[in-house]
Amino acid sequence: MLYIVLSAAIHGVEGERHSSSERVIFLLPSASASQAASGWSATALRCFNLLGKSSSKSVNQVQAQATEAMAEPAYTIPAFRERTAEGTEEYQRVTTKVGKGLTVIQEELHRMRMTTKAQVESLAIQREVKDMMTKRVDLLDDIPKMPDFLVALRPHTVWEKTPVKLFCTVQGNPRPVVKWYKGGVPVDPLSAPGKYKIDNKYGVHSLIISRCVVSDTAEYSAVATNQHGTATSKATVIVKRASGAGESCHLGLVPHLTEIHASKLEVTLLDRFSVSFGVEGGSISLVCSMVVVPDLPNLPPLAQWYRDDKLLKPSKLVEMAVGGGAARLTLPQLAKDDEGLYTLRIFTKDGTAEHSAYLFVSDAAPSAAGAPGAPMSVKAYDINSDYVLVAWKPPNTVNEAAITGYFVDRCEAGSDTWVQCNDAPVKVCKYPVHGLKVGHSYHFRVRAVNSAGISRPSRKSDKVTALDAAESERLQGTDEGVPSAPGQVVATRNTKSSVFVQWVAPKHLKNLMGYYIDGRIVGSKEWFPCNHKPFKHTRFVVHGLIPGETYVFRVQAVNVFGLSEESQESSPISVEPALASPSAPYGITMLSCDGSSMTLAWKSPKHCGGSKVNAYYVDKRDADTLLWKEVNLAAVTERICTVDNLTEGTFYEFKVQAGNLAGVGVPSAPSTPMKCEAWTMDEPGPAYDLSFSEVRGHSLVILWKAPVYTGASAVTGYFVDMAKKGSSEFVTLNQEAVSHRYLQVTGLEEGETYVFRVRAVNASGVGKPSQLSEPVCAKALPGTKEIEAGVDEETGDVFLSFEACEICETSKFVWSKNYKAIGDCPRVAVTTKGRTSRLTFTNPDKDDLGKYSLVVTDTDGVSGSHTLTEDALNTMLELSYAIRHPIVPLKHGLNYEILEKGHVRFWLQAVKLSPSVSYRFIVNDKEVTSGEGQKISHDVATGIIQMTVDHFTRANEGTYTVQIHDGKAKTQSSLVLVGDVFKAALKEAEFQRKEHIRKQGPHFAEYLYFTVTEDCTVMLACKVANVKKETTFHWYKEDDEIVPETPPNVMSGACALPIPLFSRKDHGVYKATLSDDRGKDTSVFDISGQVFDDIINAIAKIAGASASELVLQCTPEGIRLQCYMSYYTEEMKTVWKHKDSKIASSEKMRIGGAAEMAWMQICDPSDKEKGHYSIEISDGEQTHTRTFDLSGQAYTDAYEEYLRLKAAAFAEKNRGRVVGGLPDVVTIMEQKSLSLTCTVWGEPTPEVTWFKNEQEVASTEHTKVTFDGGKFASLVINKVTPEDSGKYSINVRNKYGGEFVEITVSVYKHGEQLPEPKLGQPKTPAATPVPPKSPAPPPKTPTPTPSKAQTPASMKSPTPASTPASTPVPKSPTPTPKSPTPTPSRGMKSPTPPRFMKSPTPPRK
Repeated sequence: MLYIVLSAAIHGVEGERHSSSERVIFLLPSASASQAASGWSATALRCFNLLGKSSSKSVNQVQAQATEAMAEPAYTIPAFRERTAEGTEEYQRVTTKVGKGLTVIQEELHRMRMTTKAQVESLAIQREVKDMMTKRVDLLDDIPKMPDFLVALRPHTVWEKTPVKLFCTVQGNPRPVVKWYKGGVPVDPLSAPGKYKIDNKYGVHSLIISRCVVSDTAEYSAVATNQHGTATSKATVIVKRASGAGESCHLGLVPHLTEIHASKLEVTLLDRFSVSFGVEGGSISLVCSMVVVPDLPNLPPLAQWYRDDKLLKPSKLVEMAVGGGAARLTLPQLAKDDEGLYTLRIFTKDGTAEHSAYLFVSDAAPSAAGAPGAPMSVKAYDINSDYVLVAWKPPNTVNEAAITGYFVDRCEAGSDTWVQCNDAPVKVCKYPVHGLKVGHSYHFRVRAVNSAGISRPSRKSDKVTALDAAESERLQGTDEGVPSAPGQVVATRNTKSSVFVQWVAPKHLKNLMGYYIDGRIVGSKEWFPCNHKPFKHTRFVVHGLIPGETYVFRVQAVNVFGLSEESQESSPISVEPALASPSAPYGITMLSCDGSSMTLAWKSPKHCGGSKVNAYYVDKRDADTLLWKEVNLAAVTERICTVDNLTEGTFYEFKVQAGNLAGVGVPSAPSTPMKCEAWTMDEPGPAYDLSFSEVRGHSLVILWKAPVYTGASAVTGYFVDMAKKGSSEFVTLNQEAVSHRYLQVTGLEEGETYVFRVRAVNASGVGKPSQLSEPVCAKALPGTKEIEAGVDEETGDVFLSFEACEICETSKFVWSKNYKAIGDCPRVAVTTKGRTSRLTFTNPDKDDLGKYSLVVTDTDGVSGSHTLTEDALNTMLELSYAIRHPIVPLKHGLNYEILEKGHVRFWLQAVKLSPSVSYRFIVNDKEVTSGEGQKISHDVATGIIQMTVDHFTRANEGTYTVQIHDGKAKTQSSLVLVGDVFKAALKEAEFQRKEHIRKQGPHFAEYLYFTVTEDCTVMLACKVANVKKETTFHWYKEDDEIVPETPPNVMSGACALPIPLFSRKDHGVYKATLSDDRGKDTSVFDISGQVFDDIINAIAKIAGASASELVLQCTPEGIRLQCYMSYYTEEMKTVWKHKDSKIASSEKMRIGGAAEMAWMQICDPSDKEKGHYSIEISDGEQTHTRTFDLSGQAYTDAYEEYLRLKAAAFAEKNRGRVVGGLPDVVTIMEQKSLSLTCTVWGEPTPEVTWFKNEQEVASTEHTKVTFDGGKFASLVINKVTPEDSGKYSINVRNKYGGEFVEITVSVYKHGEQLPEPKLGQPKTPAATPVPPKSPAPPPKTPTPTPSKAQTPASMKSPTPASTPASTPVPKSPTPTPKSPTPTPSRGMKSPTPPRFMKSPTPPRK
């Protein structure tokens, strides 16, 4: 029998595909197989077509079609089958024999027809019944009905860390949308991943809380909504905590929990650890977060960690922890032994959950530059009582020198002392260690050696105990030598930052340990290690590569004898992700609705699959049904689509699939139910397609598209709101609406994550906000660069260039101006090469100014921007012109300089010259060449072209030009040397010529100049050259020769003339001459005008720095402020100030000074002169200030001292005194008359008394005493005798004091020798002043007498001295500055008698 089975899906009225199917089975005898293949195939096809027709046809039509299909067609004998009579007879004979068989067949066929007919009729009846039922349901569905809960929520009381499930069933027409609330707040499953699960299956809505905590205690509600109303069901969930778990139990009981094995937990892995990179000596943690249901504190999940499929156990070097929703593996002391593939295996209720990722551990910084990396995997084999075989794996050497050997160290367990086992480096990766002690435990480590130094030590081996030979692991292999090189290396794409490398194993393995893989960027000579621990397999994934960069790879095999030769390099491969279908789109949102259609938009897939997404497919479904219908048969290329033919008031769900060259990806999650209801609001709809560009640490640019629904009027602007991720507090970034569709956001916190939304504005107001943007972290991608502007050095084109830090095969560089895509524009041309894109301006002008930005598609946001300003464009246009019209760039144009001997050099300097440069000099339109009188040359290295004229005369006046040709570039430079410029050059040339002649004999190397020494002595100095011993040197001032105390020494090379106490008197022209038999030279220095001022300023600088603070000194005239300094002259710029007001010299305020002091005297002071005084000494650059505060007690004390001195001076002036006329010694002959007459003065008139030998002389005839007119006092001795010899004295006195003068009188007889005057007697008479009883009026004329050393000749105004004097002096005095006590000058008589003098008053008898 032949069975033909026909299956057909039964379609509904609208072509909906149902899950059920009907099958019709036709059974044919085997003998009629060929007939079935021909005739019955058509019947079956018709049945198939029949079953595929619309069920809207009646049952009679179905039956008629079925009967017609099964009717046997009439048989007609073909012409070629017609037989003769004999043939007919034979045919009848044969048919008689087979007639019975044919009858049986016909009966069987008839039975089959009847059976099939009955089945078809049954199917038709079932179809009609089903259609009737469907129509009934459709009629019921058309009746509007508000939501109603058939099964409401019920309350639950659960223990902490256990799950709870809330269920409800709701009906309504249209199908209601259910939302869940906790305490009136919507439940968001994304706020706590893994905690909440919301589901809807077959009309049953559920909320599952997987890990209950006490804070989950609340009232939960399910709110069902459709267009006809809302229904709510509420239930309370109470979460209790067992006693002793932090708070008291509500029931006071600890529930009895059935013992649960860790493998019975439901575990879901969330955040998984990725490929990691570490460094020797550092630490790293691999963490995988998870959701555990139920989450019991005393029963964590069972987790196992593996490295390269070997189970890890906790130790000092491996720390494991499970709990708190995470599994953690910590490696506190990384070594290259830790490199490998790490796998976390979690046992769950459904089996196991696993995750794996590779950990790379690179070498730490070497102890010496170029030293190798540390060996690894140190292990002991063949353990005996005094012998151990230590083996290890060699490090990878890429750019370092080859390893020449290894040192093995041992250390007893419990000790930190390492002992080197081998004296010379061992060349293979194994070494037998002898000399161990039986029963002692040891650790071993290895250090590698090369020509640069010794590596860091390896990680120490596990503890090994020296025991008698037993069953210990033995090192396998006896083959000598390194393995042969691996075979062909093939690299293929894997991800955007990794490449899959595989190779052919070596032909000669020789106990292979593994492989080292090295990589190199194409174009670079430096190789880098891809792994740091030998890898055992012949395939490896190289991570951490630069996206879009091109690499080649090589492989080396490793065994105990070292590394094999390198394999051949792989073909270059670009780092791109492998081709796959794109991930699902997301973020479906409605942009507009008119009641019969909806405009949708969505976000592109996060992963494009290595190929451009070029198609989107949208499906829809009524929210009340489960069947999805295709919206578009043709692919949609944009992320926006309008869905038509919708029913108003119905809720719809949508999903989108993306497609690329690899195929169509998985569909997106269904959108939230969207109601088809016409938008009629006046405000605009939401903006959409929010994207970001130029994301940096503190700024970014957000872009969006305009709303599809504009509202009652056109959109006029936009507001942008920002909030931190997880926060609902949005901040509006722009106070005024922006009209463009982008905004630069600044002031961000680096590393913080933000979300944004945009609101459109029209005349009616602010529209609804857009869908929230994707969270964006304010952090620039590693290696991010900005757009750079430049000019092509060859073509002179102005361009903008951008180098992407990463790209993929499908990446495109999208340029924009003011954030509007440029596209095909005749003003610019875009070229791309590798990771660099260039935008070239065809004819740049002001229309090209603006902000240019670029986005690299299919990357993680690679972008940049540049604002082209007018100044920058003008600068680049100038450079462009220079490149397109090449000239030889010059550092210096044509210039001239005067050389010694009076030669003139014309020269210019180019930035660069080639050896093939040609040039010519043109003078006054006539080319000149090298020859007599001029020499022309150039230097390619320096770029200098020059012409030297030996004898420069008036004939050389004119215009000089140099023309240069260097390849395609050319230039010329000219110099006009006429008029005053030429005269100056000619003068300088003649001067240099004379200078050359002058320097043939003795001459001044440096002409006269001045310096000032620390003691303010002005030195006129010069330097001489080409002198000899016979050379003479002379100084002159105003042609008068000056002969210094120290003769000048010309052989020292320098001569100087000191000018001490420099002042106005030193004005004049100074001259120095130098001569010998070879010639003469003269230097002149004019000290006047500015030169004089410069000298005074130089003196003031030194004097001002040495100036002392102001000193108070009282005089009979008033109060004096003095400032001592190294030198003072009235030509110095000094200013006295009182209370910041400048003081001018006057009768009240007198200003003066001496050689070492400047002073200011306040005459007849009063309270008005109190205050702050200062002196300012200016040296032309800075001002030296000294101050004194003359107020308070200082003024009081000074004023009292002034009054005292004033009274003393008055008394000194008016006391009695001998003005003149008396000799010191008188020698007279006997019998002669002696007249001692003198003039006395005093106010009032003094009394005069004469004494002889201290006895008062009375007036007698022999001795006559007279005092005439109060002025003339006389003592006359008539006829002197020897008895008259003696010491006579006169005492002149009034109430202010007096004076005592002595005269020695010697009388000799006639004929005697004149006696010599007695020595030892004071020649200067003395007097004792008498203090006045009352102050006397001040004198009108000052009479102080200064010392000679302290009186400068240049002082003009008389100033009282601090010490009284008896003789008026016309010049102003200055007291000795070093002594605070006034000292009388040399010519003054002491007002107080010396100690050896006797009292002028005779004692009483």
